[in-house]
Amino acid sequence: MKHSTLALVIASVLSGAVLVGCDKNEDATDAAAQQQMPPAVVNVQTVTFDTVPQVQTFSGRTAAYQTADVRPQVSGVIDEVLFREGGNVKKGQPLYRINTDNYASSVTSGQAAVQQAQANYQTALANNANAKAELASRQASLAQAQNDLQRLQGLVDIDAISKQQYEQAQTAVRTAQAAVQSAAAAVGQTQAGIESAKAGIQTAKAGLEASTLDLNRTIVRAPLTGRTDRSSVTAGTLVSAGQPDPLVTISRLDPIYVDISQSSSELLKLRQQIAAGKAQPGMNSVELVLEDGSVYPVRGKLALSEAKVDESTGAVTLRAIFPNSNNILLPGMYVTARLTQSVITNATLVPQSAVMRTPKGDTQVYIVDKDNKIQVRPVTINGTYDGQWVVTDGLEAGDKVVVIGGSKVKPEQEVVVKPLEKANPAPSSQGAANAQTPQQAAKTMDEKSSDNDTSNASTKEESTETAAN
Repeated sequence: MKHSTLALVIASVLSGAVLVGCDKNEDATDAAAQQQMPPAVVNVQTVTFDTVPQVQTFSGRTAAYQTADVRPQVSGVIDEVLFREGGNVKKGQPLYRINTDNYASSVTSGQAAVQQAQANYQTALANNANAKAELASRQASLAQAQNDLQRLQGLVDIDAISKQQYEQAQTAVRTAQAAVQSAAAAVGQTQAGIESAKAGIQTAKAGLEASTLDLNRTIVRAPLTGRTDRSSVTAGTLVSAGQPDPLVTISRLDPIYVDISQSSSELLKLRQQIAAGKAQPGMNSVELVLEDGSVYPVRGKLALSEAKVDESTGAVTLRAIFPNSNNILLPGMYVTARLTQSVITNATLVPQSAVMRTPKGDTQVYIVDKDNKIQVRPVTINGTYDGQWVVTDGLEAGDKVVVIGGSKVKPEQEVVVKPLEKANPAPSSQGAANAQTPQQAAKTMDEKSSDNDTSNASTKEESTETAAN
C-alpha cells in the first residue's frame, strides 16, 4: 500500500511539471505569433469639401388642386342624372336635368308680357303724334286770331268798327292761347306715356330674361374640369336652390397639391443657418415617396409657405404642387416629401459605416495619421444626403477617414492603408457634381432622382459587409 501511494505522488509531480512546461511553450508561441502578425488593413476615404444639398424629409397629405361643391340654383324635381359617378367631367358639361314645366311656362308668360309692353309703346307713340298734330292746329288758330286782332286794331282807332267787335277779337286770341297751352300739355302727357311704355318694355324683358335664366339653370353644369364624387341624389329627388348639401363634389386632380408639415423649430434653425452664412437657400424642387415606398416619377415645386404657426401642432404648413396627368395621386393620400431647403457650402460626405457613436451619443470617426496610426476624431453631423452622412465640422481636407475595417482596430494602432474602392463615384466627385451653386445642385438632383434607391441599396450593402468584417 505504501509503495502504491508513493507511486501516485511521483506521477502527479511529473505530470504537473509537464503541464507547466507546456504552458510556457504556448506563451512563447503566442508572443512569437503576435510579433509576426502583420498590421490590420483598413480602407480609407480622403476628405474633400464641396457644396452639399441638405435634404429634409417630411410627412404630408395630398389635396385636390380645386374642389367645387355643386348645388342647384333653382328648385324642382331631378328628371335625370347625366354623368357617370366617379368619372371625369369637363367644365360646362351637363350633370343633372331638373323638371322644366314651371320654368317653361314662366318663359311663355314673359314673352307675352314683352309683346304687350311693345304694343303699349306703339300706342303711346300714336297718342303722342295725335297730340302734336292737335298742338299744331291750335297754334295755327292762335296765329289767325292774333292776325285778326292786329287788323282790327287799326280799324277801332278810326272808329271803323265797334269796340265790341274789337273785344271779341281779343277774346278769340285768349281762347286760342289757352287751347295751345292745353294741346302742349297733352303732348307732354303723351311723351310721358312713351317713356312709361319704354320702361314697361325693359321690365318685361328683364322678367323674360330671369325666366329664361331659370329655365337654363334646370340643366346643372360642371363648374370646373375634374373627377366627380358619388352623387347624393337620384332621379325623382326634390332639390331646392341654395340647399346646404351638394348634389356632387368635383375635384381637379391635375395638378395636385401636397401639404407638408414642418416644425417651427426646424424652420427657425434653417433660417438662422442661412443668416449666419453657414448655408444658402435651397431649391424649390420636391421629391415624393408614395405609401408603398416607390418614388413618384415627377418632381414637384414648392408653391407656398404659410406665414403662421399652427398653435395646436407647433408646425408650419408648406404646400408643393405636382403634375398628376395619370391620376396616380388621389386627395388624402399619405406621402413622404424630400425637400432641399438649404445648401451647405462647406461640407463633406462620409459613408455611414465610417461614423461611430459613443455611449453619450456623440459622433466620431477613425482617421489614419501620417504615421499610419489610428486616431479618434469627433465630428458634427448635419443630416444625410444620397445615403451618406453630411459632416460639417471635425474633419480637414486631406484627412483619411476609415470606412471599412474600423471594427478591427483601436486608437494608436498601426495599420495598412488602402483607398476605398466603390462601384459608385466617390463622395467628393458626387459633391462636385451636385453643385457649386444651389441651381446646379437642383439640376443634378433632378437627374439623379431615379437612381436614389440604387445608391441607397449600395450603401446598405457596404454597411452590412463592414459589420460582417
